[in-house]
Amino acid sequence: MNLPTAAALGRRWRRRAAVCCLLGALGLAGGPFGAIGAVSAPELPSRSAAVSTYGEAGWQRIQQWPKLVEQMRGQPVEVQLAGVNAFFNQLRFVDDIDIWHVEDYWATPLEFLGVGAGDCEDFAMAKYLTLLQLGVPDDALRLHYVKYIPFDQFHMVVTWTPSPGAQPVVLDNIVKTLEPASSRRDLTPIYSFNGSHLWISKLDDAGRQVGDASRLSLWQDWQQRLENKTLRDPRR
Repeated sequence: MNLPTAAALGRRWRRRAAVCCLLGALGLAGGPFGAIGAVSAPELPSRSAAVSTYGEAGWQRIQQWPKLVEQMRGQPVEVQLAGVNAFFNQLRFVDDIDIWHVEDYWATPLEFLGVGAGDCEDFAMAKYLTLLQLGVPDDALRLHYVKYIPFDQFHMVVTWTPSPGAQPVVLDNIVKTLEPASSRRDLTPIYSFNGSHLWISKLDDAGRQVGDASRLSLWQDWQQRLENKTLRDPRR
């Protein structure tokens, strides 16, 4: 199991606390870029661009993403959840400061796969986007910021709810098996969002909607880089 170091936990606690304060105030910048559901599935970058940024191994990892989507397309959603969760959980957990040399960076799936490592947001957001590409409805998915109780750290997971009022299923990179939310007593929910909305919520119910996801500046930036096929170089 890839888990963060004590130093990484301290950094993440500070930056997640800052994010939560901003969310509480709902003072984040909005903008014209629409919900992720309106964004078409990104094309892969050129081989030369990927290899020059991440090396041949990175390009090979990136190429596996559309192959996964093709393999999972048309399968029952439970099979898609398991396949997507296992695919991205093969990558390593590494904190942003050690990869990108900044405190908080939401890597796109192309960047995440290129490097072969990322933090909890990168795992969760790559899974979320891939499930959207497979046709899982956005209103059944949420990205949840939670506190992982054993380490007293902020963390992000994806949940899928098959129908209103049903028990959500949690996709995680710490506990790698799919588990119902009711069994994840190691997680304390803080807030959640998807391509359309932001909620202060509980992991196992609908929560209280408090805003629009487009007001999350990191979320907006991630969407724009995804659309532009941006490949950030970790060496710079």
